[in-house]
Amino acid sequence: MSRFGIARVLVAVLSSVVMAALAGPGPAGAAPAAAAPIPSADPFYTWSGPLAGVVPGTVLRTRPVAFAQAGVSAPISSTQLLYRTTADDGSPSTTVTTVLRPPTPGPTRILSYHTAYDALGSQCDPSYTLRGYAPTRVATAEQAVIAGWLAAGYTVVVPDYEGRDLRWTVGRESGYAALDGIRAAERYLRRSPATPVGLLGYSGGSVPTQWGAELAPRYAPELRIVGSAAGGLPVAPANNLSYVSGNPSWAGVIPALAVAYQRAYGLDLASFLSPRGLAATGAVSDQCIGVFAGEFGALTDAEMVRPPYRSLLDVPAVRAAVARNTMGTAGTPRAPMLLAVGQSNAHGDTVMLTADVAGLAHTYCGRGARVVYERYAGADHTAAFPRFEASAVRYLSDRFAGLPAPSTC
Repeated sequence: MSRFGIARVLVAVLSSVVMAALAGPGPAGAAPAAAAPIPSADPFYTWSGPLAGVVPGTVLRTRPVAFAQAGVSAPISSTQLLYRTTADDGSPSTTVTTVLRPPTPGPTRILSYHTAYDALGSQCDPSYTLRGYAPTRVATAEQAVIAGWLAAGYTVVVPDYEGRDLRWTVGRESGYAALDGIRAAERYLRRSPATPVGLLGYSGGSVPTQWGAELAPRYAPELRIVGSAAGGLPVAPANNLSYVSGNPSWAGVIPALAVAYQRAYGLDLASFLSPRGLAATGAVSDQCIGVFAGEFGALTDAEMVRPPYRSLLDVPAVRAAVARNTMGTAGTPRAPMLLAVGQSNAHGDTVMLTADVAGLAHTYCGRGARVVYERYAGADHTAAFPRFEASAVRYLSDRFAGLPAPSTC
């Protein structure tokens, strides 16, 4: 199908994406009555064999699964792969990706689609929600986008990039998982590393997209990444922390970030959190963003900590974790990229800061990368999602078609 064909196919599903996205991140409905065990209780996800010496991207286990939406299975070939990847500290780890193959045969083009599952509980892993379980409005919207790419003839790979321990927003680990998920898919499909690949993700999904693009030249140089598209990026978590502090719609991100960093870096939360901070982290420890984002009213960063601290950023271990997860610090993408963000107030889209995304684009431009930067005036974080997906369709279909990459540098 031509690049114009894929654009038409995906625009056709964007109407449903818009309806779902504007409805907000809450639940879309109950899980099917015969739901499978969540990933944390499913033995398929656990690997007890040795990993030392196992090459990243090695497929350890496979199984066919249904690709379903609202409890209804679609006639799509769907296979889950348990594969070896790498944790933030460089140690071997495992996670799962879902390989979805298009209904019509043709040249293999792989889109690594990174959903915004933003989870501290495994019930929101894409490998689970893609099977029709525990649907949310965001998962439903993104599944419609995935269906459009499949209808256009693309193989779509959807990794559980937060890993077994659900280390949300931990950039390097998410990037490694995305790249190794592509490697695993190519090995499973018996395709060479010369297979064209695109990276795509919005909001939480921008984390594996952008970190994967930064890490690829050194970590997975053999992959033929033709382009990446990342929207609504948390470029500098320190700035996002200040931005959402006291915002009733997004303040739940603050305790969730503390839990994620505890898991990744062993933070001793009891040594600096206030009683309210400890209660909040305990409440979100098995939730996903559709539940925790607006759960705590106008909770502030200052209320999370006890004296002598006045902010989480006063804690050296937190400050170090935030610095490690600032985009632009792991390398320069070799593949061309689209970076996009909404702007609904003076600072950003209510959760991501417009100036941070523009600054990241400027940084990459200064290093010689080819970047297209887009700002969606008047759009908050939710409203910018369908606009970004439409931009990504045009941008990535052109990259797969081999057209020269534009730049707004």
